[in-house]
Amino acid sequence: MNEASDLSGMVVWGGFALAFVFGAVANKTNFCTMGAISDVVNMEHWGRMRMWLLAMAVAMLGTNLLYQLGLIDLSKSIYVRPSLPWLSLVLGGVVFGIGMTIAAGCVNKNLVRLGAGSLRSLVVLVFVAISAYMTLKGLFGQWRASYLDPVTLDLAQWGLAGQTLPQILAKLTGLAAKPALLASAVVLSLGLAAFALKDKRFRGNVVQWLGAVVLGLLIVAGWYLTGHLGHGESPETMEMVYFATNTRTLESFSFVAPTAFSLELLMLWTDQSLHVSFGIASAIGVVLGSLAYALASRQFRWEGFASMEDLRTQLLGAVLMGFGGVTALGCTVGQGLTGISTLALGSFIVLAGIIGGAAATMHYQNWRA
Repeated sequence: MNEASDLSGMVVWGGFALAFVFGAVANKTNFCTMGAISDVVNMEHWGRMRMWLLAMAVAMLGTNLLYQLGLIDLSKSIYVRPSLPWLSLVLGGVVFGIGMTIAAGCVNKNLVRLGAGSLRSLVVLVFVAISAYMTLKGLFGQWRASYLDPVTLDLAQWGLAGQTLPQILAKLTGLAAKPALLASAVVLSLGLAAFALKDKRFRGNVVQWLGAVVLGLLIVAGWYLTGHLGHGESPETMEMVYFATNTRTLESFSFVAPTAFSLELLMLWTDQSLHVSFGIASAIGVVLGSLAYALASRQFRWEGFASMEDLRTQLLGAVLMGFGGVTALGCTVGQGLTGISTLALGSFIVLAGIIGGAAATMHYQNWRA
């Protein structure tokens, strides 16, 4: 029992420490996926988008290196299952993209802003948590389970054990599993890195490209923490389990569902079946890491809503993000970095939906203005 507690504690505190760095780096570099899309759509400026793409490349290469070395088993991840709920992924991604644009930032950005003094972000995150919880276990969840999730492609019918691009490549070409994995991971990650780094101004911005590398490595570290260090024998069942994760399997950073689990823990604190998890600890870590940087750099500022209209739009965006993020199995970090690092087809679908939903909303806002 003590060993189980030790493993759970290590995963929780390790997740907090990694997320603390994530929050500080995200604040320092102004890492914002909604902002990256907005820069491209509105100003044709690719600086923050290149940062996001470079972080993806590092996360992809590092995560699949861990898998290739047998240090983690990505086949157990929620992202790579052979069942592909494509309607949930498409709709969830698009709705999340719309929501984060209306709310002027994704969930990760609001965690970072909260650490920097934004009370507006606190309200947004509370409504994200309520909406996410409703989508996990409440009214929205009934709609999701009844009408969206059943619309699924069963890739096992085509002889696929999962939905990763290497598995699909191996099936189509006859390549063995390891060469297909190596080819997919190397080609995609190096391609993204080459595109990001070909811009001279981006290469000259050490803060941005170094920040991207650090954020990508933190995704890899999250996988290693939960999938290797936190993988051990359960004292109750004597089976190998993943400790202190909400999905009961290996995880890395994702911030929508953890806001719901954080709210649940606060509301049901005396429920002995609930405990601080990797996801909850990582959400707290991002806030406190951002707070530490804001205080150290003297950038901490209290911030509220600008107007009643601002309040209405922010809360609508929050509700859409909560629903979309759970339905799509992740957000701009949960799918856009963590899911993508597994090379799962569903993660690419969600990412396209998020970018498409956000870009369409920005064009609509510009047209109205």
